Amino acid sequence: MKTEILRKLMARFWELAGGVNVRIKIMGIVLGGTILLSLSLMYQVHHALTAIMEKDLVSQGISIGRDLAVRSTDLILLNDPYALNRLLLETQRNNSDIRYAFVIDLYGNVAAHTFGAGFPVGLIDVNEADPQSYQNTVQLQTQDGRVWDIAVPIFEGRAGSVRVGISDQRIQRALFDMTSQVLLTTVVVLGLSLLAATFLTFILTRPILDLVEAARSIGQGDFSRRVRRWANDEIGDLADAFNQMSAGLERANEGRLERELLRRQLFERVLTAQEEERRRIARELHDSTSQSLTSLMVGLRTLESDCDSPQVLQHSRQLRQVAAQVLEDVHNLALQLRPAVLDDLGLSAALERLAKEWQSRHSVQTSVIVQLGSERLPEQLETTLYRSIQEALTNVARHAAARSASVLVERRQTDIVAIIEDDGQGFDSEQVQRDGHLGLLGIRERAELLGGNLTIESSPGHGTSLYIQLPLVDQTIRESMIQESNISH
Repeated sequence: MKTEILRKLMARFWELAGGVNVRIKIMGIVLGGTILLSLSLMYQVHHALTAIMEKDLVSQGISIGRDLAVRSTDLILLNDPYALNRLLLETQRNNSDIRYAFVIDLYGNVAAHTFGAGFPVGLIDVNEADPQSYQNTVQLQTQDGRVWDIAVPIFEGRAGSVRVGISDQRIQRALFDMTSQVLLTTVVVLGLSLLAATFLTFILTRPILDLVEAARSIGQGDFSRRVRRWANDEIGDLADAFNQMSAGLERANEGRLERELLRRQLFERVLTAQEEERRRIARELHDSTSQSLTSLMVGLRTLESDCDSPQVLQHSRQLRQVAAQVLEDVHNLALQLRPAVLDDLGLSAALERLAKEWQSRHSVQTSVIVQLGSERLPEQLETTLYRSIQEALTNVARHAAARSASVLVERRQTDIVAIIEDDGQGFDSEQVQRDGHLGLLGIRERAELLGGNLTIESSPGHGTSLYIQLPLVDQTIRESMIQESNISH
């Protein structure tokens, strides 16, 4: 449990850290390191200086206390409190660190002191001189700060003791001045560090930002983008490697475009040849085969009128019915191969006839709406739309189990849009596209050949919608572009 919590916390930390800008990270590292170093240095200097100054202050207090003990011995023995008190005051005036000084006689009474307003209650009991040692020091906390109370025996304790109070105010002022100087130095160093960090981030991040922009351009298909080598370091090597990669991708893309253009040209020629062959076969079926079958039916009818044999008449009628059925099949086949109405009357009439025949053949309610205006579309656009809609309706009949279908073709500002919908059982559009359904693949390739696209919307149980979008490109311009590409290759 603890391991999982720690892992989540670490993941959250790296998530937050990873979301910070690189410039902020670099500046944060530089400034944070400078601040941490300054604070560490300030603490160490403060701690060491405090210890040294306190030690010197206590040593100074001990020296003063011992000096007072020596000089006050005769005054105590002579019982001269006035001279003793003057000695204490002069000593205090000559040393600003002395907070107070007083002398205790052999009986524990205060013989002289420097407190003008009266001796503090209880001060005499906080420290006591040990006759067996040279001094005894006690640290006191007062309203004016810390005071080291130093007790020194007089004449080995046989004449009393001297007490001296040494204040740390001078130490505190010195430490304050030192801290102010360190802080000022830290501010100056931080300012210089900020300038250095800004310059450093510019040097480090500018090439990286150039690489990011170049990578985005390559992601959008611009393989000609190159980056400048900023320095002879690892980032410079990265820039060179990136440029080599870009050049390789550009060459590969040029080859891919050439292959794609060639594939499109071949596909377009195949479709064109296919349509021409369909047109020729449909014309042959209509002009030759249909006429031959019609002549056969006329001959059989003449035979029936001239022959009196019941058996011959019966066979003649049967043969005429077979010929009529074959003639109808040939007629339907010719229409499927290349309806003459598409060439003669245009896309609107051809789609209406297609829908009518498809509805009668498959018993599925079908509606067609064509809004193209009075001007006919280029032949290649009409053929592509007709074949795509024909294939879509064929898929509906084979797979959808639909009760109704609709076709909408309309001219927009710069596009022709065809929408084929049905209320059938639908399918998983992503799965079908991954599997590469031949009918849909053919519709997509026909659309992409003219610079358009196919969008499929379907889900199980909710019908299917196909959206075909084709740009209105002048076919003469398109043909000239293809010719120019052929010449260049």
